[in-house]
Amino acid sequence: MFARQAVAQDNVVPLELGARQANARIHLLGTLRATSCLGQDLVPRGRKARAILGYLCLHVGQRVPRARIAALLWDRVPDHQARASLRQALRELMSAFGPLAAELIAADAETLRLDARSCWIDAAAMLSGPNPANLLRSDLAALCEGELLEDLSGITETFDEWLLIERARFSAQVTEVFESELLQIARSDVPPERRVALSRRIIACDPTHEGASRILMGALADLGERAQALREYERCRAAIQAALDAEPSPETQALYRALRTSPSRQPQKELETTPRLPAPLSLIASAVPSPRLRIGVLPFRVLSPLHADTAIAFCHDLASALARFRWFDVIAPASIKRTDEDTDQNLLQRMGVNYAIDGIIVVNYDKINIKIHLLSVQNESKIVFADEFELNFNQFNVISSDIVSRIVARIDPIIIFIEGDGKAENRFGSIGVVYRAIPLIFSLERAQYDRAWIMLEDALRSDPNNVKAMTWAAYWHVLNVGQGWSKDVNMSFNSAQSFALNAIRIDPENAEALGIYAHICSFINKDTDSALYFFDKALKLNPNIAFLWAMSAPTYCYIGEPDIALQRMARYADLAPFDPHARFWDTVYAIPYLLKADYEQAVRFGRRAVALNPEFTNGYKPLIAALGHLGRLSLIHI
Repeated sequence: MFARQAVAQDNVVPLELGARQANARIHLLGTLRATSCLGQDLVPRGRKARAILGYLCLHVGQRVPRARIAALLWDRVPDHQARASLRQALRELMSAFGPLAAELIAADAETLRLDARSCWIDAAAMLSGPNPANLLRSDLAALCEGELLEDLSGITETFDEWLLIERARFSAQVTEVFESELLQIARSDVPPERRVALSRRIIACDPTHEGASRILMGALADLGERAQALREYERCRAAIQAALDAEPSPETQALYRALRTSPSRQPQKELETTPRLPAPLSLIASAVPSPRLRIGVLPFRVLSPLHADTAIAFCHDLASALARFRWFDVIAPASIKRTDEDTDQNLLQRMGVNYAIDGIIVVNYDKINIKIHLLSVQNESKIVFADEFELNFNQFNVISSDIVSRIVARIDPIIIFIEGDGKAENRFGSIGVVYRAIPLIFSLERAQYDRAWIMLEDALRSDPNNVKAMTWAAYWHVLNVGQGWSKDVNMSFNSAQSFALNAIRIDPENAEALGIYAHICSFINKDTDSALYFFDKALKLNPNIAFLWAMSAPTYCYIGEPDIALQRMARYADLAPFDPHARFWDTVYAIPYLLKADYEQAVRFGRRAVALNPEFTNGYKPLIAALGHLGRLSLIHI
């Protein structure tokens, strides 16, 4: 439970979520993590060096006596030896910080201090006031999980005792934070959908929180979900019994009895000010999931039996990379046995496979040639995509993973494009509706764009836990503002953020949702620190979602790193040269060249982007700026 697992001091300097000038982001909840604003790892290897960093974070902005830290971490040696060991661990910490060390840590002969203005700390942000990202603390808690410094227990008995006290102290502070949020949502004028979502976040952090449970029960009853309200009571009761060996309070029991005996309340009517807009945070109800698309990886053929193991290993790597995508199921090659008595077509149809990856590996002396086909499996198998790779035999083990990345990164958008064909049969229920909506979003033609929203809305009504629908609903709202089509910008921003956060809560390892939330942090909240963190997390979970590399590039432009932005665009182009929506991302190329003062290149890419995507209003901005810098004012009427 989060409320029993965090840290702080009464006099910790509160930091804003996504502090604008932060050079480092430090996470104390869970395993200690620290990254620079450019995503570089700043964590030292030694446990005691990491413990020093954790201690300084809990006293951020304060001058901490060296003797106090030495006594905590070297409690069984003489003082002079403890001070010497502290100096050595501190050197390791400063070395890990590299060029940022002088900005982050102020050290003199007697004290150490971590600069509060140069770093963002998750535990401090949990206790801070309103923040630029417009998140409640329970929003942040949903994204920052785990026990304080969970990898640093057992360093010394003295340090463990100190850590235990800090966790207990912070537990009380977090409880106060949640209580203040409960006061915000307990009012009758708060829509029940919002009460449901916020109370569920608090319950996720503290399952025994009866105040949140009562609010949730009442909100579910207001939505006409009395059965779910009664189930929430049973969940709360079980949690309290397991944790405290007690029964719920008389107030909670009285609410339960009232819900059991009273007639079912009718759902509140939707606000007329938001026509056809489902409340983004109300997507809680269970539903029968849509049938999922299935991709099979056939065992590749190999002409030489001597290289059969190479083919098997490559196919399994391919299946593993495909499994990182969350919106389809992958059938591994070990489950697909080719036999002489059966055709691949019959075999795949019996297994319910919709698409299959087939291939052949040919070894000629010192060369390996890999040919792959993507098959659409219906009444008959059709090749819908083909690619070929050749490399030296002695390079295979070194770069085969890169070839796997290219294959799966190219397959993903092609399948989306095929399934998004409005003329094709919808085989996958609500998730199939999302496939069809995505091309309409990228069209940026107003009528089709509005149609995409109606389809996403219908998908969410059919399956409220459809993470892909939530993710693309979030992006729909971002583009809606960027195009100047939103009638209520604040509502659109809040909806985008709410959809993305809810998708992450349902599937915390969904790289697509994390990446689009990162874009929201950057584009909407101007919070580049958070954006870089979530882009990094998304691309670690699935580095083969090509468009996330392109989507992250503007954030590097915002922090003054256009060369890194161009590297990310190069990675996107390498992974998905056949992306059907590549024209949408062409605009991004112009921005880093504009920042590098290479205005000719900015104009070159800007003109191409505008020609391919004339409906994208933001595509004109870098082009117009570059033309202005070149003095070509007469051409700005493009």
